[in-house]
Amino acid sequence: MSRPGNEQKKPFIHMVKRDALSSQKQWLIRGIALMGALLAGALLILSLGHNPLAVYRDMLVGALGTPTVRRETVKIAVPLLITAIGISLAFKMQFWNIGAEGQALMGAVCAGYFAFFQYDSMPRLVLIPVMMLAGMAGGGLYGLIPALFKAKWGTNETLFTLMLNYIALAFIKYLQNGPWKAPHSQFPKMSMLDDRARLTKVLGVHWGWILALLLVVVAYFYFTRTKQGYEIAVVGESRDTARYAGINVSFVMIRTMVLSGAMAGLAGMLQLTGADYTITEGTAGGVGFTAITVAWMAKMNSFGMLAVAVFIAILERGSNKIQTTFKIPASAAEVLTGLILFFMLGCEFFINYKLVRSRGKEADA
Repeated sequence: MSRPGNEQKKPFIHMVKRDALSSQKQWLIRGIALMGALLAGALLILSLGHNPLAVYRDMLVGALGTPTVRRETVKIAVPLLITAIGISLAFKMQFWNIGAEGQALMGAVCAGYFAFFQYDSMPRLVLIPVMMLAGMAGGGLYGLIPALFKAKWGTNETLFTLMLNYIALAFIKYLQNGPWKAPHSQFPKMSMLDDRARLTKVLGVHWGWILALLLVVVAYFYFTRTKQGYEIAVVGESRDTARYAGINVSFVMIRTMVLSGAMAGLAGMLQLTGADYTITEGTAGGVGFTAITVAWMAKMNSFGMLAVAVFIAILERGSNKIQTTFKIPASAAEVLTGLILFFMLGCEFFINYKLVRSRGKEADA
């Protein structure tokens, strides 16, 4: 029996796990979230003294209105998609890789060695694949470090990978001010790439977009049709169960993080050789963090990541456009983008959980 002194009220509202929703209901919730995002954004735009319909229209025109801006939107989406695929590899096994930003930078640095200093010592057909392999190796090795520490000593991978981002940024600064500083430059910066080290274009955009589409298909089959993908899923569900099933958890963790880092390093290489043509502290451009949103919103599905990456690229490109057309401050444009993403991420909560009102009292035994 419970004692009166121990009676305790239930919370007025509490969270419970939903039963599986039908696909139609899931998309209905997402549609409602999108409408809510647009309405919240409209209030922000009105507070700045602009017409929300005109601003939203200009965002779409700025991202998709002409062939030139469409190409720019694709250039934003490519590294975002590839990095998201890499992050999803780690996230599927519950390894929280927050270091894709640093892995992309190290991939750019390793590819940059050949792009800056070896471009005239090998034919172009050899140089480009070498830069790709170097970029993937750089990102993969940078991803290997936290995986080894996690497997050996059980360190916190979230903090470890996050801190490695700052080390990568510091290394870029060192190179800019030291051995890779552009000759005769009064400022700490690196030279621009020679044309021989730049990626050729297909339909106006470097061919990295073709590679990104191929990786979407490869990632899908890797997750769903291979032994390695199965092992990642089992490790993600329960490491104890994986060990009981005879899976070498430490090896799977290390192998998968090397692949995850390699994808981020490949994105950094493509950004260097196909878009920026030099290395700066902004080469990764926050893609390592935004890609987390892409992977999460897509529920680690590679085809979903393609759609979400394009959606976010449209938002980013569109927000740049309205800064110029409507003189909206960059901070306000970023808030508008953040609002939309917040609603879209938040709707996933209501797909998986629901809030229910409590009734009565619960006795504390």
